[in-house]
Amino acid sequence: MKRRFNLFFAVAIVAMVIASCDKDEVKYDFIDFENLALDATGHWNGSDGSGGFETGNAFFANTFTDWGEGITSWSGFAYSNHTDRTTPGYENQYSCYAGSGVNGSSVYAVVYLEDTITFDLPEKVEYLYVTNSTYAALSMRDGDLFAKKFGGESGDDPDYFNLVLEPFDEQGLKQGTLNVSLADYTSEDSDQDYIANTWTKIPMEDFGYIKKIAFSFESSDMGDYGINTPQYACIDNIRGILEE
Repeated sequence: MKRRFNLFFAVAIVAMVIASCDKDEVKYDFIDFENLALDATGHWNGSDGSGGFETGNAFFANTFTDWGEGITSWSGFAYSNHTDRTTPGYENQYSCYAGSGVNGSSVYAVVYLEDTITFDLPEKVEYLYVTNSTYAALSMRDGDLFAKKFGGESGDDPDYFNLVLEPFDEQGLKQGTLNVSLADYTSEDSDQDYIANTWTKIPMEDFGYIKKIAFSFESSDMGDYGINTPQYACIDNIRGILEE
């Protein structure tokens, strides 16, 4: 009788442990954009008028405008598989300067001007990856009709280009500001100047559970109408923990 009781007790303990593990199981959200469909152009820019796209636990806002006579514009988020690292200019606005997504993956997101990622459920974003677009990187390296060559003619101008991330909680309160450097020529040692050409992992878990992230840019190259540097960046591999 004693042996049967011990066996029953052991089974009960195991069942309790399993139930406890199931209850405390962490639910992750991982967004790598690989599940998103692309047509022959290799990019999506909101031309379907949907106002954005959803993947995982997040909605990526987009504004697309058809001005008529074949003239269109977009801002916010797009996604792409373009890999051209050498062609300068606006026609190459969907390419990543790293040459692919993170770890050689195919698809990544492009952010232009400013907009937000909104999470369906509050999420503690552990990290995301960021790098330059080819358009912005080559403009900073060489200059173009609208933007200066970083460092100027002497190479000593203290130029910089940052992607600004602002996380907000479910009550709409900003939890801080994170400046991600995409180019930095501010060091007194010009050998330290750089334009990011690889993916950088950006930790964000210290901001806690958030409802959205606002994206914008800042640059040392300013004109009468704001930032002259092409306001583009690429993002990939967003990982977070979902709030229970």
